[in-house]
Amino acid sequence: MEDEDDEGGFGGAFEDGHWIWDDETEALVFVSDHPPVIVESVHMATKAPTGTIEFRDDVDLIEQIRYRRRYQRKIMGQNDVITLQDVKDIALYTAPVNILSPMLINLLHMPTTERFLRAIILSCGYYIQISDEMTDRMLMLEKKLRTPDCERIENTFRENLSDLRGLVAKEYCTMLLGGADTKKFHHMGPLKKRRSLSDKDARLFETLLRMTIQIVWLALGRKRFNQIELEIQRIFKSEIFNNVEHTLKTGYIAQMLPMEQTVLLGPCVRHDKKLNTRSPLMNEVFCDRPMDYRLMGLGIVKYPEITTRLNFFRLVVACPEEQLMAANITLGIIGMLRNKFDTMLRPIPQATSDGKARSSVTNTTSRSSVKKSKVPLYPPFVIPAKCPPETDFPSTFPDETETPNPVSAIQHKRWLNRLKRLLGRQ
Repeated sequence: MEDEDDEGGFGGAFEDGHWIWDDETEALVFVSDHPPVIVESVHMATKAPTGTIEFRDDVDLIEQIRYRRRYQRKIMGQNDVITLQDVKDIALYTAPVNILSPMLINLLHMPTTERFLRAIILSCGYYIQISDEMTDRMLMLEKKLRTPDCERIENTFRENLSDLRGLVAKEYCTMLLGGADTKKFHHMGPLKKRRSLSDKDARLFETLLRMTIQIVWLALGRKRFNQIELEIQRIFKSEIFNNVEHTLKTGYIAQMLPMEQTVLLGPCVRHDKKLNTRSPLMNEVFCDRPMDYRLMGLGIVKYPEITTRLNFFRLVVACPEEQLMAANITLGIIGMLRNKFDTMLRPIPQATSDGKARSSVTNTTSRSSVKKSKVPLYPPFVIPAKCPPETDFPSTFPDETETPNPVSAIQHKRWLNRLKRLLGRQ
């Protein structure tokens, strides 16, 4: 230790990084000679709101030209089809800046998130289709009697919806647990050893959920926004915590007949106390119902043989969009020819034999009320039938994994650079 200097201050000096005496505090202070540990801090330029978030859907012609030049995915051939990346690009371009963050953009460009988005588009599209079917069937009950075929058909609807929710749940569970490529987004760090950043985690998933609703709405042809929003909020948060329903007060579940609730909500609905409530997605995972175990590994585990039904799910959720077109399958507008849509993925009116322009959908894009079009924008969803349950299981579980569908690194970088410029202007 060295002598005290003339001006006071430290009464002792540090040597080899041990204890020093501080005259101001009259206490021993330990000073380490190791470099300081860098603590990761989460910085957001603006606090992302978790309430009502409005996207811009009235993009003018000048902005469309700017989007087409700078941000639209470049068409590589004549038979280019609409991809999930195209839908994400529109959602990111029209999203308010205060919900965007580098973490959200990174999460949207992960193979796990892409499978999650495609699964929820299929689930919501089929849910809307069966909801309309059940409405018609309930009206027909006023004039006709129920037959055994009614029970068989409605059981098929219920099983299909449950399996589709299971497809969404398996990817959502991976994201919650920080598995596979989502480790760095876990609120306790990649190794799950840091202090829990619960507020950061809640805001990330709230903005992801709102972005998911917008992507599903765009992929399904800009129709039934309220119904999509209510259903997605319900399956992720349950009826108790469905804040959209608490705001709108539609009472749509109470207005359903018991047979409609059985089909649309499924057999795994549980009404527990608030502290013990799990979301319907988690209930689908832990529900005691007959389910093909291979459903929970589609797109990840490479099975030697799968049924036609499972192959359909794998094709829709985990395969490139060009294969959808080759198999004559569409996921809403995903998988359809790109040249039939304009810059903002609205259908281009087609000329009829009499020379008049005819669009496959109505011109209005209102979310509250959209008239039913005579010509559907995309074909209905047809889920292959279930095969008899297998009794002989393989001796070993497959250890070979599927090659993930590649995510566009070019588009990923474009949106990160755009966000950086937008934040720099504020």
